[in-house]
Amino acid sequence: MGVGAGWSRFGAARSAALLLAFVVVAAAGSPAFGKTVPLSREQITFSFAPVVKKVAPAVVNIYTRTVVEQPTSPLFADPFFRRFFGEGFMGGVPQRRIQNSLGSGVIIGADGTIVTNYHVIKGADQITVVLPDRREFEAKVVGSDERADIAVLRIDSGGAKLPVLEFGDSDAVEVGDLVIAIGNPFGVGQTVTSGIISALARTTVGINDYDFFIQTDAAINPGNSGGPLVTMDGKLIGVNTAIYSQSGGSIGIGFAIPSNMVRMEVTSILAGGRLVRPWLGAQGQTVTADIASSLGLQRPSGVLVNDIYKDSPAANAGLRPGDVILDIDNRPVDDAESLRYRIATKPLNTTAVLTVYRQGRQLHLPIALTAPPETVPRDTTKLGGDFPLSGAVVANLSPAVAEELGIDSFLRGVVVTSVRPGSPASRIGVKAGDVILRINGTNMKSVETLKEIIAKRAASWQLTFRRGDRTLNLVVND
Repeated sequence: MGVGAGWSRFGAARSAALLLAFVVVAAAGSPAFGKTVPLSREQITFSFAPVVKKVAPAVVNIYTRTVVEQPTSPLFADPFFRRFFGEGFMGGVPQRRIQNSLGSGVIIGADGTIVTNYHVIKGADQITVVLPDRREFEAKVVGSDERADIAVLRIDSGGAKLPVLEFGDSDAVEVGDLVIAIGNPFGVGQTVTSGIISALARTTVGINDYDFFIQTDAAINPGNSGGPLVTMDGKLIGVNTAIYSQSGGSIGIGFAIPSNMVRMEVTSILAGGRLVRPWLGAQGQTVTADIASSLGLQRPSGVLVNDIYKDSPAANAGLRPGDVILDIDNRPVDDAESLRYRIATKPLNTTAVLTVYRQGRQLHLPIALTAPPETVPRDTTKLGGDFPLSGAVVANLSPAVAEELGIDSFLRGVVVTSVRPGSPASRIGVKAGDVILRINGTNMKSVETLKEIIAKRAASWQLTFRRGDRTLNLVVND
């Protein structure tokens, strides 16, 4: 868990208590604060105990076991060695190794529904949930979203009533608010740390596809992943996900997924369907100081619209290239990442209001929040035969397919949706989300075009892909 490496230990709760006591006493001696001197020991006693007693019973430890098979020697895993002896040759019976990991979770439903991070349970063969009272349960995965790093589990308590942590509104918290983090750091058992909200709407962290986090200085360490960030009224306002560290331990920079995103993910997963987020149908860039100056904006904020998809919600709302989106439903849009987050956390088939700056004026544009359309049939096809892309599954690109894969919805052509491990496509490095631009000089306009090309055998294959912002060229000889 986390970014970077490094560890420090802090007495966060005690430090916060001493700090608050100092502030209270100092304020009491200053008429400018309008405070009075504390008259009793109780008035200067500071404790998180009441809120901890309320929320801690709903915080669980999560232990996972994963069976990993590996060759008897690392030599047999080398692609060249396996190609020489054949794909079926693994150098004898593979060794089986048990890989254990730990994390935290939060009970959000009396029926045993638990939310945690996806990376806590990723690939697990067995998941065990341990309650604070030491009861243990086997857990099943109800659903997950790797892009948002959220997973929903369920345990069967045999009808016993379980404590539940209530969702709070992550948009209502402010920088400086006191918060508590609870989890199982390093597997030492349930641990409580305290701090404040250091920042909101952090969008340059690079942890998941929806880069929008609450930052806190409450001590968070490995094992805290999936645990709650809690307000002083005992509400869940974030799921602790990662830390920034230079040595592996907490240095007071932790990140939590906002509860409003978590709640939408959980609601969609429990509804039993695939999570479909609203589609704006516009793309743009973060407004820089130079752009703000050229447009006459007082400060660099918002997203400058560069392109609009035909017949999209943005187009139908009257949004134009050159407009600057300033906020959505009175929630500020500071950059392109926060625009994605604000749209992603809105319910489908509702209406939002965009505040837009256009040629010196502010406009309010109602926009219908609809699902991304499948403008062309996806024609999902599994490629086989003697071909470098054999083992890849491809489909025609549309806004719907692009949103599912987390790639630019303005792209056209053919996209790789999955790759079978060990296949020729996997061995040359093809990945899900790669867009096939050209094969042997022919532009890939559709899956049908691709089928026609690979039906013609060739001694050499020149492949051009787009991966993110990069264009990759590959030559494969038969």
